[in-house]
Amino acid sequence: MKKLIFAVAVASFVAGPVFAQTPAPAANTPAAAAPAKPAAAAMAAKPAAAAMSADKKAKAADCSKQADAKGLHGKARKKFREECKKS
Repeated sequence: MKKLIFAVAVASFVAGPVFAQTPAPAANTPAAAAPAKPAAAAMAAKPAAAAMSADKKAKAADCSKQADAKGLHGKARKKFREECKKS
């Protein structure tokens, strides 16, 4: 009898998450949807972002070369590169 009670108790703990309620799906209403950006504004923002990205990449590569020249590794290299990219 004790084995049966123990088995039922274990089964209830194991099966508990199976019966957990899932959250309700979000309602698809037109008011909840975000307004779309105009295509012209989206296209104009991409070249500026790409140019900044290229500048950042060039700066990071330059800082890495400087760290290589100094023979820095590990934490010292990371700290040097962070300071270099800030300047």
